[in-house]
Amino acid sequence: MAFDYLHFILIPLIIVVARIVDVSLATIRIVFISKGFKNVAPIIGFFEILIWIIVINQIMSDMNNYAYYFAYAIGFASGTFIGMYIEDKLSFGKVIIRIIIQKDVEKLVESFKKMGHSLTFIDAEGKDGKVKMIFSIIDRKEIKKIVQIIHQTNPKAFYSIEDVRFVSEKGKIGAKQRKFFGMYRKGK
Repeated sequence: MAFDYLHFILIPLIIVVARIVDVSLATIRIVFISKGFKNVAPIIGFFEILIWIIVINQIMSDMNNYAYYFAYAIGFASGTFIGMYIEDKLSFGKVIIRIIIQKDVEKLVESFKKMGHSLTFIDAEGKDGKVKMIFSIIDRKEIKKIVQIIHQTNPKAFYSIEDVRFVSEKGKIGAKQRKFFGMYRKGK
């Protein structure tokens, strides 16, 4: 009896690839939802679920083929990893960075200003005494550069970074409305 390449190699391989695509799309869809791109997310969701239904239909048609189960699981795990990689490479949107510093605030503030970033800093009290808190909203793609500047100017600084869903740029001189996939992103 000849080995059944179709059911034990080809179809499981297709299932793996399809799951990688649909799980990656799911990750990207969630990112778009969290960033407020309400027009793009449903389109991605349509293709995500269409692929999923096709894959599930194939698995249900031959439930005794355990190669399909392993292919499904491998595709899901790989799709999760690839989706995170794609999300990291997209790097769109804004983040808020909070920096807490005890000394040499001027160096860091000057570095931010040279890069053209707006910032706010205030006096605060930490567990070890007086500190300065610096707040700035930056493009997500600039995180590595900003963290490098923090480490160069004040390696003992404490900082945290969080995603920002919407930024009102009305008060910002020279602000431009950003276009994404031919649509303007609207805030609340």
